[in-house]
Amino acid sequence: MNHPVITQPEQPLAQPAARKKSGFRKFARRLLLVVLLGLAVFIYARYFYVFGVGSKAGELNFFVKKGYIFKTYEGRLIQAGYKTNVPGSIQSNEFEFSVVNEKVAQQLMSNSGAFMKLYYKEYFGALPWRGMSKYVVDSIISIEKASGPATPFK
Repeated sequence: MNHPVITQPEQPLAQPAARKKSGFRKFARRLLLVVLLGLAVFIYARYFYVFGVGSKAGELNFFVKKGYIFKTYEGRLIQAGYKTNVPGSIQSNEFEFSVVNEKVAQQLMSNSGAFMKLYYKEYFGALPWRGMSKYVVDSIISIEKASGPATPFK
């Protein structure tokens, strides 16, 4: 006599219990996201946001290309008038700036000593590859050459 074989009903494979995300892990991820977003906003505002634009006029005192790793163009414009930080002293108005555009830099390099009007952008901070100044000249409004050759001292 054949006895029927009694088998146990098939049970589904046991699935691992769903892990509950801890509250701390959720908080840490959100905090990291907020910190990274805040850092990105700070870096943008400090180094890439144009705070101001304007023009300055004066005599181009010097213009050089210098730097250890990043060679940047730096210049100084001597403006008319005097300023004083300490009472009783006199100092000329100087505008120190950087230039990123190679074409503008070549024009400035060949016109040292001329009276010029420059258009610039002001940032909150300087970047090494953009120059040492927070003022970046990006175009020349006008250049007025000095009249006649300078006479040497005798």
